Amino acid sequence: MAIDPDRLLALDIPDVRHSFGWKDTITYALGLGFGMDPLDADELRFVDETKLSAVPTMANVLAYPGFWMRDLDTGLDWVRIVHGEQSMQLFQPLPTEGTVIGKTRIVDLVDKGADRGALVFVERAISDEASGEALALLRQTVFCRADGGFGGKRSSAYQLKKLPEGGPDQTIEVPTHSQMALIYRLSGDLNPLHSDPEVARKAGFDRPILHGLATFGVACRGLMKALCPGEPEAITRLEGRFSAPVFPGETISFDIWKLADGEAAFRARVAAREATVLSNGRFNFRK
Repeated sequence: MAIDPDRLLALDIPDVRHSFGWKDTITYALGLGFGMDPLDADELRFVDETKLSAVPTMANVLAYPGFWMRDLDTGLDWVRIVHGEQSMQLFQPLPTEGTVIGKTRIVDLVDKGADRGALVFVERAISDEASGEALALLRQTVFCRADGGFGGKRSSAYQLKKLPEGGPDQTIEVPTHSQMALIYRLSGDLNPLHSDPEVARKAGFDRPILHGLATFGVACRGLMKALCPGEPEAITRLEGRFSAPVFPGETISFDIWKLADGEAAFRARVAAREATVLSNGRFNFRK
């Protein structure tokens, strides 16, 4: 049965109140590989409580509303849903502990056709409970493979930018480690696809894969080191399209195009498999 676009756009997704402490902040950073080099002072600041900073992409795991596409009456075929794109805009540095409020809403729908599925664009606004100040705005594009053909529009204003023509200005490599998915899941995403080899095999993978948002966080780790080392407070935006999974332990190569001051385009590859894992990337930071 075709989805009802008016009902989806008016869907009331419950707000989420989320309290977290310094141990949660460190656990998130460890799940992205921060601290792999015990002498890297720029990375140790994210895993040492005596001088702690929050990784900017931790915004993506704050006030997470859960699997509401399954749990609420959406009419979506949640079994065939995949995470397509992610965008993060930061308004100020994240606290290392506190309580935040997350407000989630559907902001747009695209009908790609009865045999091509639909795109659902979702926003989550994160604010500090005590002050009411906005911390971050997250946008997620969800590809609903079985829900096209409802008579909706075929394009959206929410589109990622293409990569520049020509070769990159810089390429860096960022290692991951074999336990990364097992640590990252402690930040809230307990999908057994990332921990259970049997579940991974049933999904078509020979072993558990890394969470997409963990790859997104590793992108922040690498781009920050390359473009604004030691300055997490400078980061204002990160976005990209998920195009292939990463297996824990693989090394990710980031091709970087330097644009205007404070802006870079990027893509992420696992060179050993000739696989692009993040595309149409943009990274913005204050100079």
